[in-house]
Amino acid sequence: MSDNTKLTDVIMPQLAESLVSATIGKWLKQPGDSIEQYEPLCDLITDKVNAELPATVDGTLVELLAEEGQTVNVGEVIARIAVAGSAAPSAPAAAEAGAPSASAAAQAPAASRPAAGRPAAAAFDASAPMRSRYSPAVQTLAAEHGIDLTAVPGTGLGGRITRKDVLAFLENGGASAAGISVGTASSARQPALQAIQEEVQEALEPVRHSGLHLSETPRIPTIEVEGGRGSSSEYLIDVTPIRNTIATRMRQSVSEIPHAWTMIEVDVTNLVVLRNKLKDEFKRKEGINLTYLAFLMKAVVSAIKDYPIMNSVWAVDKIIVKRDINISLAVGTEDSVMTPVIKKADQKNVAGLAREIDELALKTREGKLRLEDMQGGTFTVNNTGSFGSILSYPIINYPQAAILTFESIVKKPVVINDMIAVRSMANICLSLDHRILDGVICGRFLQRVKDNVEGYTPDTKLY
Repeated sequence: MSDNTKLTDVIMPQLAESLVSATIGKWLKQPGDSIEQYEPLCDLITDKVNAELPATVDGTLVELLAEEGQTVNVGEVIARIAVAGSAAPSAPAAAEAGAPSASAAAQAPAASRPAAGRPAAAAFDASAPMRSRYSPAVQTLAAEHGIDLTAVPGTGLGGRITRKDVLAFLENGGASAAGISVGTASSARQPALQAIQEEVQEALEPVRHSGLHLSETPRIPTIEVEGGRGSSSEYLIDVTPIRNTIATRMRQSVSEIPHAWTMIEVDVTNLVVLRNKLKDEFKRKEGINLTYLAFLMKAVVSAIKDYPIMNSVWAVDKIIVKRDINISLAVGTEDSVMTPVIKKADQKNVAGLAREIDELALKTREGKLRLEDMQGGTFTVNNTGSFGSILSYPIINYPQAAILTFESIVKKPVVINDMIAVRSMANICLSLDHRILDGVICGRFLQRVKDNVEGYTPDTKLY
């Protein structure tokens, strides 16, 4: 290292006020790699959300002091970057300015807002345009696919284009015709072709016998087998930090909360008719699908308003009833389940809930959830029927009092006034904390949900 080169410590930032540590998920850079300011160094994992940690300076990564999978306390040094002496901030100055919020750098499209704890005289102007500064990874990816980077929307700090932005641009079929060479033309055309095929496939609306609202093919995790295909009758899968967090929370829920379970059957025939009547117009107007889950959530929220004890938490000598109804939405990805929160759901109509559901599900599956998206949930709803399930026994989302699942809609013969009719039926299942809730109150709550769902008519308004 030359005399005019200095080492700058990379500190584990405090991603949220209540978090005191985070786990290194994956190092995106290795010792010897060139680093640009704001370029992601590693993935950080907490029990709330995943985020990328950006570099605060330009330089070269010289040392990693934390391993992948290691949990590090806030304020500890996890790596060191060698920078030119004139550009290197002193350690006190860097600590005073604070590292940029990992979630903000990874998620916020308009990053003019300073990170928590940053003084006005920070080491950089977060609002300065960053679109013209491309990382080597972005430049390489753009060159491979012949992409004009000026056409790519940037979601990084100050509008900077990240590697995820380029990949998203590719998935949407975007590429610069002028910039495509013979060698890259086929690779650039492939995403567009794939997008067209997906549109055609979606338009076909194949019949799914396992349920009317099986809306997507279940996601299957990608498993890498170490050592290839050998003669061994078994193989090992490393437990990822996020899977370890899920396991810990589930174990805590089951060991601390005395679970009980109940179910009710609901006639959703009128709801099916209503949705079929409105879904095409809603798609044209809002640009998103109108799912059954939005109607169910509205029914659940209305029932919680009638039975507020469902919206509570056990506090040993007290039961804390939450005034705000914040619905946690269970969203499955390839390798985990996240629960982003719809805040003040009781103040939203069916259309508003549909928009929130679509937005949070998309952010979850694209890894763009922020910490605030995951906090404050008071009651959890899970749309297990979207995968064809007809009966579930869910584990409560600790420390909430209950979790409800909406199962698959199935046509069945039903006796009505001593006559047999074919109706669209669905099961609604509820797991409850038996310290707080008993069968009587939960039975009344489920009956109210049933009444609300069966109360939908072809004249029900979305707005």
